[in-house]
Amino acid sequence: MLYHLLAPLADEHIAFNLFRYITFRAAGAMVTALILSFLLGPAIIRWLRALRFGQVIRTDGPERHLGKAGTPTMGGVLILIATSVSTLLWAELTNRYVLIALIVLLWMGALGFLDDYLKVVRRRTEGLVGRYKLIGQGVLGLLLGAYLLFWPSSVIPPNWTSIPFFADYHLEIWKPLFIPWVMFILAGSSNAVNLTDGLDGLAAGLTAIAAATFGVFAYVIGRVDTSSYLGLFYLPGSGELAIFCVALGGAALGFLWFNAHPAEVFMGDTGSLALGGAIGAVAILLKMEFLLAIVGGVFVLEALSVILQVGYFKYTLRRTGKGQRLFLMAPLHHHFEKAGWAESKVIIRFWILGILFALLAFSTLKIR
Repeated sequence: MLYHLLAPLADEHIAFNLFRYITFRAAGAMVTALILSFLLGPAIIRWLRALRFGQVIRTDGPERHLGKAGTPTMGGVLILIATSVSTLLWAELTNRYVLIALIVLLWMGALGFLDDYLKVVRRRTEGLVGRYKLIGQGVLGLLLGAYLLFWPSSVIPPNWTSIPFFADYHLEIWKPLFIPWVMFILAGSSNAVNLTDGLDGLAAGLTAIAAATFGVFAYVIGRVDTSSYLGLFYLPGSGELAIFCVALGGAALGFLWFNAHPAEVFMGDTGSLALGGAIGAVAILLKMEFLLAIVGGVFVLEALSVILQVGYFKYTLRRTGKGQRLFLMAPLHHHFEKAGWAESKVIIRFWILGILFALLAFSTLKIR
């Protein structure tokens, strides 16, 4: 909004020229998201407590988590508000990249809100039945894939995607598979973040790292000079996604203020599905789906640990009649808790891994 109101005034006073720069507006968006989180956080926590929207804790998890029962959940509402308001305030509102990212964020947030609401009302940890959750994610992926396929946002074919570490090669996805591809990326990223959201501040911190990383890539890809120099696709207008990404990162950091161990509030599926979906949508829009696996390396490991645990258990049950486990507990962060690591140690070490994965992603800008 500020871009449309103040940038045209640059001819009258040079100070308004700042609003033409993505870097300035991105900084403003991040600060705005942080301030909104700080200001609205206490009120939202009080509101959730008044509604008695307390977290339901799994009885088969680490025993130390039982003490967290009743902690306000659905705090992801704070992330949705802070991200949406700051993006609408600082981004170019006619930009299709930004509008798509916001729609995905709010769609996934609404799906997660329904899941959380069912958990709170029924006092059951499973919430929304898994297949219905997948249907909601799949419909969004179907709509997004069809939109990108039939109304491309750039001269680069919609079914092209870049390959990390290779400047002269890209993958051309068979067009009939493009929509399922988008559905897979959206569902995979949102569910991976959802699985990671099991410790105080873990998902929020990792999302802030991933969002900031993609913010840099969005800015680079949106400039004809830097994208050409680094051998990346040039996607006009995609630089505005940097504003959305840093707003998302700022909102995640602001939420972390209240979600840090010991947490005053949990984001719930309202936050985790929205965060994962938004990161996945940004990767799709930037044609960097494979880079997503690097930037969100910890999320990938968490999801793989669940897949391997379930798969191995079923395999051994079928072969021997008794199911066995690869990990003490899945997702992976619970395995290390069961192994004796303190919760805060697991969180910080996973954050460090997240930073290392982000640095590996940045290395692909030059190692090409």
